[in-house]
Amino acid sequence: MRIPRPRSLAGQLFAMQVVLVAVIVASGALFAYVIDRSQAEETARRQSTATAAAVADSPSVAAAARSADPTAVLQPYAERVRRDAGVAFVTIMAPDGTRWTHPQPGEIGRRYLGETEQALRGEVHSETTVGVLGSSIRTVVPVFAPAAPGDPAAPSTGRKVIALVSAGITIERISEQVREQVMGLLLAAGGALALGGLGTHVINARLRRHTHGMNAGELSRMHDYHQAALHAVREGLLMLDGRRRIALVNDGARELLGLGEDSVGRPVAELGLPPALTGALLASEPRVDEVHLTADRIVVVNTSPVIGGEHRGTVVTLRDHTELQALSGELDSERGFSHALRSQAHEAANRLHTVVSLIELGRVDEAVDFATAELELAQVLTDRVVGAVGEPVLAALLLGKASQANERGVELVLAEDSRIDDGVLPPSLPARDLVTILGNLVDNAVEAASEAAVSGARTGRARVTVTARAENPSGGGGELLIRVHDTGTGVDPDRAADVFHRGWSTRGSGRGLGLALVRQAVHRAGGAIELGTGPDGGAQFTVTLPLTAAVPA
Repeated sequence: MRIPRPRSLAGQLFAMQVVLVAVIVASGALFAYVIDRSQAEETARRQSTATAAAVADSPSVAAAARSADPTAVLQPYAERVRRDAGVAFVTIMAPDGTRWTHPQPGEIGRRYLGETEQALRGEVHSETTVGVLGSSIRTVVPVFAPAAPGDPAAPSTGRKVIALVSAGITIERISEQVREQVMGLLLAAGGALALGGLGTHVINARLRRHTHGMNAGELSRMHDYHQAALHAVREGLLMLDGRRRIALVNDGARELLGLGEDSVGRPVAELGLPPALTGALLASEPRVDEVHLTADRIVVVNTSPVIGGEHRGTVVTLRDHTELQALSGELDSERGFSHALRSQAHEAANRLHTVVSLIELGRVDEAVDFATAELELAQVLTDRVVGAVGEPVLAALLLGKASQANERGVELVLAEDSRIDDGVLPPSLPARDLVTILGNLVDNAVEAASEAAVSGARTGRARVTVTARAENPSGGGGELLIRVHDTGTGVDPDRAADVFHRGWSTRGSGRGLGLALVRQAVHRAGGAIELGTGPDGGAQFTVTLPLTAAVPA
């Protein structure tokens, strides 16, 4: 047996709203009926009282009551008043209750069916009782006449009751009036119910489109899955509304962009992101695999606008490219080292052939001198680097870069005051970041010195000088100093602020990432980088990175 699918949320709300509107309308109708009934009875009581009082105050009625045949005079008068006043009956009677008038002439002369004691005492009395015409609301009013002197029936006021007047309206007539009012009320209530149902249907049809016909349980599960997916996905996910404000952000995006918990609802332009990244997020056209730099990371950005008749927002995905870019840089360094080793092997083979040839020619002494000179030349830098730089990664990097620089005719020099002992660098300063910083600075310096030498802008030997030393490494405020300057043409001071931006390069498009990565790595380490002019006239980059207390190796 197939279990029926629960009604959609829109259907449930529609049913609830229809029931609610029906209950409200029914309650209003019942309340109005009760009020109308009460008002109708009160109106009937007032109308009967006013009619009876008007008849009782008429002098002709008092005169007719003293005549020998009151019915002959009062019956036509009472019927005329009944028709004009719109009441069911006007009965004029003797003090003992004998009727002188009645709408049904056969009832004249019979006893009045109702309470008359209060009226005989001179009071106005209203009641609801059953008479000849049925249940009615009636009022009995006394008719007074001056009493003769010494009349024992007259009260102290000097007047006595000589007749009674009763006017009334039947309950049936009141009910008929109420039914007419209720019919109008029911028509109005039915119209209100129809309009309410129609409005509810229109609203719920729109709700059904937005909820795709899902019920409350399905929406709840979808919300739970949505939240779980947001927290589980490592990639960053960002959703912007039509006004370019953050509508949704997951944990990955908060981490990649450095956003706080209060970022939802804030405009993208106020997040303090780099201008290029902000422009990509605000763009109305899609962006595919764009690489952008934040203060600490390299992110790949993809954007897709949400279109539904108008621009409703943008979906942004972010991928962390920092580690991949670092690995790519290390791979480039390894390739450079391999190329340098091949070049050194080639040069070593040429020199070995030269030595062998000299020996074959019998010039042993010259062969020994040639080999010794080459060994001393190659060993000087190696000894200098190994002796000054105890950190193995930096030492290997400098030796590899020296070989690469030598291939391009550039001499790599390690400054005399360079000194970094092994174990000085803290765990918070990873070797990968040092390779990024020093490797890119040396590459740029070698390229600048080589180009200046080739173009003739500089005379003399092209040279790059590297200073790397740990200052006060055993104290709490020590720092690592890295300085690289070259014999190139330097950097225009007017453009010094732009060199660290991604895409800036003097060597054509597709370049300009190295210095941006250097600044990013320096920022991650909590350091600072400055650009100036070196002693040889070329560019000089100075990096300072904070150190903690030295850890014994």
